Amino acid sequence: MFDKILIANRGEIACRVIRTCRRLGIATVAVYSQADADAQHVRLADEAWPIGGPRPAESYLRGDAILEVALKSGAQAIHPGYGFLSENADFADAVEAAGLAFIGPRAASMRKMGSKAGAKELMQAAGVPVVPGYTGEDQSPDVLQREADAIGYPLMIKAAHGGGGKGMRIVRNSAEFGANLESCQREARNAFGRDRVLLERYVERPRHIEIQVFGDSHGHAIHLNERECSAQRRYQKVLEESPSPFLTAQLRDAMGAAAVMAARAIDYINAGTVEFIVGQDGDFYFMEINTRLQVEHPVTEFVTGLDLVEWQLRVAAGEALPLAQDQIAQQGHAIEVRLYAEDPDAGFLPGSGRLERLRLPATDAHVRIDSGVIEGDTVTIFYDPMIAKLIVHDSDRPAALARLRAALAQCDIAGPKSNIEFLERLVRHPAVVEGRIDTGYLDRHLDEFVQPGSDAGNDDTGQDLLLAAATAQLLAQERSSLERAGVSADPSSPWAIADGWRLGHGSRRSLAFLQGERRLELHAQGSNGSYRIEHADRIHTVEGARSEAGDALSLRIDGRGRRFTLAMDAASADMPRDGGGQRIVVHDGGRRLRLQAVPMYRPERSSAVGTGNRLLAPMPGRVVLVKAAPGDEVEAGQELMVIEAMKMELSLKAPRAGTVAEVRAAIGDFVEADAVLVALAS
Repeated sequence: MFDKILIANRGEIACRVIRTCRRLGIATVAVYSQADADAQHVRLADEAWPIGGPRPAESYLRGDAILEVALKSGAQAIHPGYGFLSENADFADAVEAAGLAFIGPRAASMRKMGSKAGAKELMQAAGVPVVPGYTGEDQSPDVLQREADAIGYPLMIKAAHGGGGKGMRIVRNSAEFGANLESCQREARNAFGRDRVLLERYVERPRHIEIQVFGDSHGHAIHLNERECSAQRRYQKVLEESPSPFLTAQLRDAMGAAAVMAARAIDYINAGTVEFIVGQDGDFYFMEINTRLQVEHPVTEFVTGLDLVEWQLRVAAGEALPLAQDQIAQQGHAIEVRLYAEDPDAGFLPGSGRLERLRLPATDAHVRIDSGVIEGDTVTIFYDPMIAKLIVHDSDRPAALARLRAALAQCDIAGPKSNIEFLERLVRHPAVVEGRIDTGYLDRHLDEFVQPGSDAGNDDTGQDLLLAAATAQLLAQERSSLERAGVSADPSSPWAIADGWRLGHGSRRSLAFLQGERRLELHAQGSNGSYRIEHADRIHTVEGARSEAGDALSLRIDGRGRRFTLAMDAASADMPRDGGGQRIVVHDGGRRLRLQAVPMYRPERSSAVGTGNRLLAPMPGRVVLVKAAPGDEVEAGQELMVIEAMKMELSLKAPRAGTVAEVRAAIGDFVEADAVLVALAS
């Protein structure tokens, strides 16, 4: 076994590898970019070395710099994690040439899978089922159009080199093919440096099921059963679980055998994942082999009781696989979701910024957290905005779903927006609960999962959450007033105490909150946990309200006892003069309400944009396409520019019809958030 390894990655996966190495007594070397100098993987490793600027091309994609650190530090092997250089065959070769071990497959195996077209042809020759399509060398638009028409619609255009959902388009008729081809090729060029595509028949309502495989240098190859990843948005996995609720025992055995056959076809060594698309009739087709550890590997670890990173290390050190196929266990059910800094209500726009608050459930035998950040860290614009992976395990699927709901209820993130509420809706949705979700369901029914903040007070549950938030605010105001009174010149003065005596305070107090862009106003009378609260022309009684242990609130609403979890900013409950307010989050175990307390009375402010004459960058990013020039006449909603940020392409559209006066960014420019990109004539 190795004494010291270098981890050529960052964030969550680097921290994950460090944990196993520490348990095995292996020293770890981290590398970091300028943006990651204070990152958790840097703090957790035994030593850490800088390798360049904040952008991946300046640091984590610099194989030469990483190898130099490995040799200087005395590392014996390099673990690439996932992403960055993990599937770069040239880097794997360079590691071996430097006399180090690459903790992953051989470069030759990677190259066989580096092209989706070549991989498909290889698998077909090996007897692994593949989807009908075109993988030819001729990439002229006319030939591709002709082949697409011959395959039939719907079909999928896929970048031949790449993964992660990039460079993929569904085309439903011949007329749409040309525009989708152009968009797919452009995205592939930007993401992978090559624009070759392949065409495949699109399987309607497919399931995405992948098989974890492992091979060693002694000729052994086995699988560790499946993970289902059918809950996807724009080809990005949202929820992963094992075992699949869709597979029968017979289908599981057939897919496992096909996966091992695929691994043997490329002489596979170390951890890999064979991905299949599965039709509603149970027919399955090879998609690709990911020649690395997967983000969702903890799901397999929970149900098998194995440490896959330890297996990776042992295989890379020349050991045989620890277990044979018939020794692989499958116990209980595991589910993983990913907490991201993103705004589902704004098209899942990635976010960035300091994590002012990060509360995650305690870990135990049923709950696991894999994260690369802690409270106070910054989610940077330069990398994937994942905050943490939340993985749960229980005896069966219903118990695991219940465990996941409870764990999500304990999560609270402040700073950048997050997808917690989206995930909470997801794990309660009938399509997920009943195990019938397919890969396109989320995109077809996104409105069922994304509900912009407008439902507080519209039903009994929403009303109770709002009343609980108002009560928490009233109690906090009273505590604040008593604290001020205690340090005043005359603590007993009625002017210093917020109770029923003070005119306009305990006798009648008005509260205002923002739920997203929606303003909510309530009026209350009473004090000390007993109130009459008016909202939307209805009056409710609140009695016996009490905050407990700082994170719970119990009370009676109109005679019904209720209990909520509560998260409030530590700042004073009184409203600051600048209009910024305290954040309040209440949760009843099934639903969450997030509010910002704001002043009841405030002057109207003019909009920062106002005239609608300017197109602004919604977040920092790089311009990849400019479709406007000064003097152009444009329509409202017309695409004027495309920027790439956090591994996504964002289409920026004209705010109104008019004439373009200025274009202030060119292809390749890096722009900051709120920068004016296009100005329209007044």
